[in-house]
Amino acid sequence: MINKNLIYEILSVVAEIPFGKVATYGQIARLIGRDKNARLVGKVLSISEFYGDYPCHRVVNHAGRLAPHFETQRDLLIAEGVCFKSNDCVDIKSCQWTAE
Repeated sequence: MINKNLIYEILSVVAEIPFGKVATYGQIARLIGRDKNARLVGKVLSISEFYGDYPCHRVVNHAGRLAPHFETQRDLLIAEGVCFKSNDCVDIKSCQWTAE
């Protein structure tokens, strides 16, 4: 079981990702001080609907790949102007959020 405080800590970072930008699972893990827990971030995002409405579609893997079972993720990102490369991955270089 994942601690609820940790869940909300992850989701609060996700809530800060601006419109038209993406973050990676690893980036979010680093921002909460858990550098090696990118998979934990993914697990939390997979259950996020139980904790409120968060822009989880703005989170991709380090190569820009989309979540495997998130059918609307690509459409949501395109609607925000996020750029994709020819391999159907997000163009991380041009669209990654630089958290401060």
